[in-house]
Amino acid sequence: MSGSERATPAWWYGDRPVPVHAWLLSKLYGAVTRWRSTLYRRGWLRTRKVDVPVIVVGNFTAGGSGKTPLVIALVNRLRADGWTPGVASRGYGREDASTPRWVDVESDPRNHGDEAVLIARRTRAKVRVDTDRVAAAEALATEGCDIVICDDGLQHLRLHSDVAIEVIDAKRRYGNGQLLPAGPLRESPVLAKPPDFKIVNHGTVAETPEPALGEWPLRQVFGHPFPLHGHRARPFSDFAGRRVHAVAGIGHPDRFFDLLRAQGLGVIPHPFPDHHDYVAEDLQFSSDLPVFMTEKDAVKCARISPDDSWCVAIEARLPETFWLALEEKLSPLRRTADV
Repeated sequence: MSGSERATPAWWYGDRPVPVHAWLLSKLYGAVTRWRSTLYRRGWLRTRKVDVPVIVVGNFTAGGSGKTPLVIALVNRLRADGWTPGVASRGYGREDASTPRWVDVESDPRNHGDEAVLIARRTRAKVRVDTDRVAAAEALATEGCDIVICDDGLQHLRLHSDVAIEVIDAKRRYGNGQLLPAGPLRESPVLAKPPDFKIVNHGTVAETPEPALGEWPLRQVFGHPFPLHGHRARPFSDFAGRRVHAVAGIGHPDRFFDLLRAQGLGVIPHPFPDHHDYVAEDLQFSSDLPVFMTEKDAVKCARISPDDSWCVAIEARLPETFWLALEEKLSPLRRTADV
């Protein structure tokens, strides 16, 4: 199924009216999510706390907002600060999702999830995929991790979080502000428990605007494209003025296409659904041009991609004041963990 066949509904981020059926379903969805939150708030459903601090990274909207690059940045910074971080993930899109698995640099994305494999390769940290986030966090703690980062877990109320981080796409924000499927919201930011940190992803914008009160700006910095089949990494300037095929199976493909255009490339866009399960035919195009793809797509496409295929790695950059604020929040938790 192509990306165009599973595109984001036009009314989510535009001014088109919401279909009646979507509006009615959103009301039912909202009632269910509010009732679930009430059950946890009143203690009828229990939140579980593990023996180590837990940082949850997530968003209120469906689709990508830049969580994975942030998780990678958190792992690297925490390790530099003396922690031994591990990552708990659902491993979205993997086959046999009911089976918990450890993820390493050699793991197959089909069995472990593309984002989990990417995190493992970029950080070399312990990564556990499990639909039961509590079990994943406990397994990481047993393996020696003294802090757990839960990837995409704001709506997973069963696992107690010590620090909650929301990631927002600067352009799309909350869209039309409606709950699924009338809009992109998984839950209402107004009714949900406020996160400890609200991070706004401005993509590749060189100069980010002054953040709103309570928001922290995130920029994405891209390294040189590196080939999927031998050779060396090359600067974007080597491709400037050339037409290229651009492949992106992420939550917001246009962000990647805009990156390439900003580097002077003539982009022929090929959007696919988030976590798309690629086959060789997906990467066979009518014109013989270089193929550029995101790092998340590259972990799945290395064996089936054309010879002239290139991957672009992303690094999340945050102001030093954010890291100092996070350190202040974690400092008493470290002392508690060390007792």
